[in-house]
Amino acid sequence: MAQEIKFGTDGWRGILADDFTLENVRRVAGAIASYVLQKETASKGLVIGYDTRFLSRRFAEATAEVVAAAGIPVKLADDYTPTPAVSYAIKHLGAAGGVVVTSSHNPWNWNGIKYKASYGGSATTDIIRFLEEEVRAGAAPTGPKANIEPADFKPAHVAALTGFVDMASIAKANFKFAIDCMHGSGRGVLAGIFARHGVEHIEIRGDVNPLFPGINPEPIEPHVKQLQETVLAEGCHAGLATDGDADRIGAVAEDGSFVDSHKIYSILLRWLLERRKWPGEVVKAFNSTKMVDRICAKHGRKMHETGIGFKYICELMLTRDILIGGEESGGIAIPRHLPERDGILNSLLLAGVMAEEKRSLAQLVSDLQREFGEHHYGRVDAHVSHEVKEEAMRRATAGEITRLGAYPVMRTENTDGVKFYVDAPRPSVNAAEPWLLMRSSGTERLLRLYAEAGSRELMRELLDSAQALL
Repeated sequence: MAQEIKFGTDGWRGILADDFTLENVRRVAGAIASYVLQKETASKGLVIGYDTRFLSRRFAEATAEVVAAAGIPVKLADDYTPTPAVSYAIKHLGAAGGVVVTSSHNPWNWNGIKYKASYGGSATTDIIRFLEEEVRAGAAPTGPKANIEPADFKPAHVAALTGFVDMASIAKANFKFAIDCMHGSGRGVLAGIFARHGVEHIEIRGDVNPLFPGINPEPIEPHVKQLQETVLAEGCHAGLATDGDADRIGAVAEDGSFVDSHKIYSILLRWLLERRKWPGEVVKAFNSTKMVDRICAKHGRKMHETGIGFKYICELMLTRDILIGGEESGGIAIPRHLPERDGILNSLLLAGVMAEEKRSLAQLVSDLQREFGEHHYGRVDAHVSHEVKEEAMRRATAGEITRLGAYPVMRTENTDGVKFYVDAPRPSVNAAEPWLLMRSSGTERLLRLYAEAGSRELMRELLDSAQALL
């Protein structure tokens, strides 16, 4: 019996040689070909890219072979390519859609497939449902064999980015940046942009190493330790990190402190509202910082909160006038560019804010905390069995968890997982309202725990209390 293939928050992922095999990749490719033939203009073709993981190029070639056998022309990347560059190529070339072979931030032994729709963004829930049904049905359409052409998707993407950002302002500011590619497909892209525009920089982990030695390619602590050390050792004004397929961002301030995606999102949002004064509503995921709520309230902007997974944010971007959207994991999108996360674009924008405000990254974070209150965020990925994961979520959903450590639960929300708001003392009147979110991973044996509070100590206490419950 064929293995079940289920799409998570952004595509299908699996463990290499276990469920992520050439056979299963071809099954998914058949479903994608069936979708394009039935729902898109197949003659527009598909673009296909891949990251730096084991066999990613071979999996991309297998995908291209299945798609071309169905009569759909393919442009196949000739090198490791950032996911946002593939998404941009879809729009730039007017393609019917795109595929990226990547497992994003997952450990080295994972790989995956992301499907990007004709609008250049994450597949909607309806598209994902259709793909899953086609996989189950064993879809393997055939037709007059189409061509597979090699293509370089990076130059057009870079041109779009440098046209969107004021590179002259960044160069004039004379900042020095450290760039951490985390051995991913963003290698050389941001460094190449900085080099061409005279921005001082140093790139680390820009080599291809599919073992991702010592880290998961996710731009969060502890995986950014080498970037933190580099910023301090090289006297950089900031460090900029992108994940395995370069659609997410993390950062390090000049003092070596980690700046998480919540602070980055808040900095960019505030800058767009106060400096650019662009219109539009704001969208964030359920597990994101409440600081965004306060910034939107100050500026009278409508804010939407979605389930976890960029596909939900993307769906709103397709139907409403959205200024910016972001999620906990470092994915931030500005629809004026593309309804898609782009770690390279956001790195450039963050550098641009520093240049325009004439402020260091630590100063920008301090400004946020002073005006909108202390917000400290943390996450723990608890590796547990499916049984423990399911029992924990059952208890949470049934209302059986009434305390987290010393603090009583005041109320809960269950947009995606269960969020507990607790009655705990705040260090100041303006400090963040403390909460903890418990959510089961849809693709891994993980129970993810997220917390935010007005102090690091309380945030850690909430996470420790939740782990004790397990």
